[in-house]
Amino acid sequence: MTELRWRYGAATDVGKVRDLNEDSHLASRRLLAVADGVGGAAAGEVASGVTIAEVTRLARRSPVEATAELGAVVEAARDRIRAAVAENPESEGMATTLTGLWLGDSAVDIVHIGDSRAYQVRGEDFVQVTVDDSYVQHLVDEGAITPAEAQDHPYKSVVTRVLQANPAPAHFETRPALIGDRYMLCSDGLSDVVGDAVIENVLRDFADPQAAADELVRLALEGGGPDNVTVVVGDVAEHKPPRRWPWAVAALGVVLVIAAIVVALVLKN
Repeated sequence: MTELRWRYGAATDVGKVRDLNEDSHLASRRLLAVADGVGGAAAGEVASGVTIAEVTRLARRSPVEATAELGAVVEAARDRIRAAVAENPESEGMATTLTGLWLGDSAVDIVHIGDSRAYQVRGEDFVQVTVDDSYVQHLVDEGAITPAEAQDHPYKSVVTRVLQANPAPAHFETRPALIGDRYMLCSDGLSDVVGDAVIENVLRDFADPQAAADELVRLALEGGGPDNVTVVVGDVAEHKPPRRWPWAVAALGVVLVIAAIVVALVLKN
C-alpha cells in the first residue's frame, strides 16, 4: 500500500492592526491544523496555544481511529482551557477555532469548529471543505443574504460555535485522499480579506506549498491586514522511505578496508 504524507508550507503574521498574534498552527507530515484565538475574548492566544499543543501530541503517533482520536484531542483541549480559566478567572470566555486535517493512507480526516477554513484543490475543482460556524453563514444558509453579501457583512466575525470551556460539538468528516490533492487551511485573517478566486489562483500558480502560503499571507497584509493571518498549505504526496541497503553496503566497504589495513600491518610485522 502506498504511504501518503503531507508536503507542506506554513506562514503566519500578526497583521497591521493587532498587537498580539492569537493564531496558532501545526504543519507536519501527517497532521495540519490552524487555531484562531477568538478576537475580543480573554486570553485567546492561550486557548489556541493549548489546543495546538494537544494536536501536536496526536501528530507524534499514528492514531488507530483518526476521527475518534481527533475527537479526543478536542476534549483534551477543552479540559485544558477549563483548567486555565479555573486558575485565572479573568480569562473567563477564552476560546479558539480549530480546523485540523489528518492524512491517513487513503483518506483525510477533518475536525472543524469555528470559522477557520479548509479549502481543497483537486484537478479542475476548487471547494471550501469546511462550513463556517458563524452568524453570517447562518444567514446565508437561511437565504437571508447571498455569499457575496456575507463577505462585507458587519457581523461576519461573529462565531456561533467555538472550542471553549463549555461543551460545543465539533464537526468531523472523512474525504478520500489522492496524490496531487492540495489543501489550504487558514484563519479568517485571510478569508475575510482575500477572495476565493484569488486564493484559488495562488494555490494553482505556486507549486511550492511554502511559496503559496507566503503569497497568501502577503496578499492579506496588502489588503490591510486587519487581523492575525495564518495559512497552512499541504499537498498529498507519496512517502518513499529511504532505502537502507546503500548505507549497509557502504558500512561493509569501510569494514573491509579497515580489515585489509590491519592484515597488511600484521603481515608486515
